[in-house]
Amino acid sequence: MITLFWCPQTRASRVLWLLGEMDEPFDVRLIDIRNPEAKQDPDFLASSPMGKVPAIMDTTPNGVVRMSDSAAIALYLADRYPASGLAPAIDDPERGDYLYWMTYTPGAIEPAMMEKFNNLELSRASTGWGNYETVIGVLEAGLEEGPWLLGEVFSAADVLVGSSVYFMKMFGLLPESPVLEAYAERCLARPAYQQALARDAELSPQ
Repeated sequence: MITLFWCPQTRASRVLWLLGEMDEPFDVRLIDIRNPEAKQDPDFLASSPMGKVPAIMDTTPNGVVRMSDSAAIALYLADRYPASGLAPAIDDPERGDYLYWMTYTPGAIEPAMMEKFNNLELSRASTGWGNYETVIGVLEAGLEEGPWLLGEVFSAADVLVGSSVYFMKMFGLLPESPVLEAYAERCLARPAYQQALARDAELSPQ
């Protein structure tokens, strides 16, 4: 059984979406990260020593897997449960592109969003992601050949990247881009994402 330690309006919602795309049982344990006392759940702290969500606890025949960070969790779950079809096999030629896009959100999109949000002027030579315009251009090019990052196949990479694109759209950080607008709408049309967003809205602070 998979347990997700989750809090609304955080990166944990993308893992909730991912779990909704899988045909595996899971439960959700609400952790109010804004309340220091609520973060003292021993299972949560064992899974996330920094006290951040998302985190998971996965009980397997070989023992309990505990981990945090949305990208790491997505990589683990998609490989651990291959029947979900959310990750190419290790010897699949698509595996390289898949791993690239799986790390694109934490390695490129999120720092580029902070650059844009804070109106920073950074040297492309000194940043690992180049700059905001480059990050957007590469993403647009990656969606030219199909509705998803791996062409016709939806994968865990679309959960990570798609949730970030939707976030940028909601907060006015997405440039005028028919390609990315259409991609965000395709992601939003997925029932599992709608369910995750509905749960997020239901329990978000008013």
